[in-house]
Amino acid sequence: MHRAHKLALAAALALGCATAHAVGPQAERPKAEVIHWWTSGGESAAVKTIADAYRAAGGAWIDTAVAGNEQARAVAVNRIVGGNPPAAAQFNASMQFLDLVEQGMLNHVDDIAAKERWDTTLPAPIRDVIKVKGHYYAVPLNVHMPTWIWYSKAAFKKAGIAKEPATMDELFAALDKLKAAGLIALAHGGQSWQENIVFMAVLANVGGKDLYLSVFRDRDPRAIASEPFRQVLLAFKRLKSYVDPGSPGRNWNDATALLVNGKAGVQIMGDWVKGELNAARLTAGNQYGCITGFGARAPFLIQGDAFIFPKSANADTIKAQKLLAGVMVAPATVAAFNRIKGSLPVRADLDASALDACAQAALAVMKDRTRHVGNGEVYLTPDQNGALVDVLTAYWNTAMPVEKAQKNIAAALKG
Repeated sequence: MHRAHKLALAAALALGCATAHAVGPQAERPKAEVIHWWTSGGESAAVKTIADAYRAAGGAWIDTAVAGNEQARAVAVNRIVGGNPPAAAQFNASMQFLDLVEQGMLNHVDDIAAKERWDTTLPAPIRDVIKVKGHYYAVPLNVHMPTWIWYSKAAFKKAGIAKEPATMDELFAALDKLKAAGLIALAHGGQSWQENIVFMAVLANVGGKDLYLSVFRDRDPRAIASEPFRQVLLAFKRLKSYVDPGSPGRNWNDATALLVNGKAGVQIMGDWVKGELNAARLTAGNQYGCITGFGARAPFLIQGDAFIFPKSANADTIKAQKLLAGVMVAPATVAAFNRIKGSLPVRADLDASALDACAQAALAVMKDRTRHVGNGEVYLTPDQNGALVDVLTAYWNTAMPVEKAQKNIAAALKG
């Protein structure tokens, strides 16, 4: 639990500055305190659909929203390790909570998994990380594609771009035109996790599925040292030249706001961007466009949000956990949440006709399961992922030679 204790220290710093509690009005109801990191406007509206559904089912929702995903996870781990767990906590469908599983600190949700036939219905990148040694330890809510390429149609028009980019070269040509038109070509938040998002997008679209898996899944040093991977890193670094000086430290939703107000042309980010675009009353296909990847064989990256349920000796908490888990997988909850959040329903049996043009396009791509790959955290431990992100953000922000970046990435993934 060494990592858990380190996270506990971070949690102590996070507590007291970013939590918000709203106790439900009927204390006799099954009370579920839920830790999550959905604090932007679109995210808050989305999580409210779950809270409302839980209350409608007879529960009392206690909302503990913590700004920042790493901070929220640290708070959750600190509470669990310290013996004061919440009823549920948000994690990504990844290896982020494997330590807690291995330490026997989480309840499994095998009854729901069997009822919902997760063995056959869930995308493999999500199923394979929430199922550990034959047991399911999290309830997935959605499918996020973290490397969408979003663009402002107004900005494209101003820059004289008539055609949506269909290749990486065409994307660079569009960025050149946006920059020449006096716009911020690439809206980017200069935070390490956002640089990792951009890197994954370039690796998928320039390197292709085989190289993507060789790097993330296989951690193959020969692939990392190869010329194709060198070209990926050069393309990744080239994107830095299209970012504005205000980028460092910028939040992702503030970068999205640059698209909303017409100051920027392109953003590479997950589909949670749509929550902000929806909140601004922009419509997919009208005010903005979206690209999942370049070409018919481009990998479709899959990530997801999931909730874990820590073990508790309190019968009332266990009752609340079971009620909440059931609410989270209910078709009405899944549909309402994803419609606002901008993500794709993790259930395949929902009516998708009401989804927007971007979601419809993504669902069409998802039908081809040979294109599915997980995001980096699906394959890497938190320590490996953290080491990789450190190298990427150093390469992005300094004059580090590409050859040194290759060596440092190989070393980061060796552990």
